[in-house]
Amino acid sequence: MIVIPAIDLRGGRCVRLHQGRSDRETVFSEDPVAVAHQWKELGAERVHVVDLDGAFAGEPRQTALVTKIVAAMAPVPVEVGGGLRDLRAVETALETGARWVVVGTRAALDRAFLLEVCQRHAGRVIVAVDAKGQRVAVKGWTEVVDETLAQVGARARDAGAAALLYTDVSRDGTETGPNVEVTATLAREVAMPILASGGVGRVEDLGRLATIAGVVGAVVGRALYTGAIDLPRAKEVAAAGTGPAGSSRG
Repeated sequence: MIVIPAIDLRGGRCVRLHQGRSDRETVFSEDPVAVAHQWKELGAERVHVVDLDGAFAGEPRQTALVTKIVAAMAPVPVEVGGGLRDLRAVETALETGARWVVVGTRAALDRAFLLEVCQRHAGRVIVAVDAKGQRVAVKGWTEVVDETLAQVGARARDAGAAALLYTDVSRDGTETGPNVEVTATLAREVAMPILASGGVGRVEDLGRLATIAGVVGAVVGRALYTGAIDLPRAKEVAAAGTGPAGSSRG
């Protein structure tokens, strides 16, 4: 399992939201490109970039800044999401040089779109399934729909998505620990590569996630920025699938 630092963009700054709420924002840097350089120097194997303005608006808003971040990270691959709700938006995101696009809202609401985007960009589409409980949250996490995690996950698998990014919205930005149980259930039910996100606050959390079959990566945000997690140490724990003392966390 790899550790994937998150760079969330809002108003040109690097921020983190608490439980996805736009009114609970912490600014960690005025220079997201410098943040990207930092993660690269510390050995990040991939970074996760989200255009939060785009997520709330329904269309990308920070493409120029994303392009600079991708260039700063090269040759380290970047996955980009936020407001990618039509094919043109997806193509624009890929034109930044990003290796993968992260599609959430439209993938959950429109099966035909999900199938088409995965076919057009084989191996480059990650489907984000953001949930409040078992229900999927869309439109920047402002609405909850009837579809369940497992249903959207199965559609993503059948459409040929490269991976499924699962986020427990209630834990995102809280550092209270990931939803290991639901992550494990989802990985077992959909049988495709899973990226876990939401609530990671300690290296022990990464050790627990790394023991789940099918979980290939964990997106970490606030805990890296506050210093609660050290990226080089986190990489060691995630790669070994162990807690900090070296014992299994399974």
